[in-house]
Amino acid sequence: MRSITLIVLLIFSAIGFGQDNKFEPYAEPLAGSDLSIKMIPIKGGTFQMGSPKREKGRLQDEGPVHEVIVDGFWMAEVEISWEVYELFLNRNDVINTESNGQIELDIDGVSGATPPYVNYNKPGLPMINVTQYAASQFCKWLTAKTGRYYRLPSEAEWEYACRGGETTAYSFGRNARKIDDYGWYKGNSEGKLHPSKKKKPNPFGLYDMHGNAAEWVLDSYDSGAYIGREKGVHNPVKKKRALYPRVIRGGSFKDSEDRLRSAARGSSIPQWKQRDPQIPKSLWWHTDATHVGFRIVRPMENPNEDSLHKLWVRPKKEY
Repeated sequence: MRSITLIVLLIFSAIGFGQDNKFEPYAEPLAGSDLSIKMIPIKGGTFQMGSPKREKGRLQDEGPVHEVIVDGFWMAEVEISWEVYELFLNRNDVINTESNGQIELDIDGVSGATPPYVNYNKPGLPMINVTQYAASQFCKWLTAKTGRYYRLPSEAEWEYACRGGETTAYSFGRNARKIDDYGWYKGNSEGKLHPSKKKKPNPFGLYDMHGNAAEWVLDSYDSGAYIGREKGVHNPVKKKRALYPRVIRGGSFKDSEDRLRSAARGSSIPQWKQRDPQIPKSLWWHTDATHVGFRIVRPMENPNEDSLHKLWVRPKKEY
């Protein structure tokens, strides 16, 4: 693999943040296809992360509740679809020459995904069975392709976006009475994944934050991650070297309704690779995580050159 050539163009004052120099929704075109990714602006702010002790379905790893400040970012309106990820899988490397992006990254230096050993993905649906590393490499490829910096959301960014400005257990209320209007879960999914945008969006205009496919975030899972944060934190991210466990959010079509709450936390397990016969096991695919996908974010401010790669997931070989 050729070494990565990286030039970060620090010209914020001349270009601004968005495609039209405004913090507003936009569609990221994927050059060489007729596909795009709609990005929704999420204004930064302060929220109470975690769940109170009396919240129904609450687990101990969701506390203590603590104040978190997150900076503004754009988030994908829906989970990344199989059709969009296939562009990366098949190395559709046409660069968006009309991009107003601020980052130049050698696209040939981005590792390409291998085909899945067993592919459960279907056209028209969110992609699944992808590893956290593979999701992050898609973000790196998309950055190279568009000139704009993309990555997975942090756990704090994800929960802030899911809540949609609300403080209740779900973005639509205190209890699950309206869950069928907003999410796919064990009680209504008929045991299968569904196309995006078939349910109502949350107050920020994001679809399927509750259920359908669970979603990768940046953080390593730690049941005591919130302990010691009582004084508040700013843009927290908890990353460890260990491959397992890492955090997934949102619940899925396989889960009970309480696992779809905004504060509910899930994590990866080695058994998701149990049917992979390869040695070492694939960096790119799980064989038994048919409920796990991802969506992407773009921070309002690009990282500097020294920290650009810190929030892209590095490869770690399986046992």
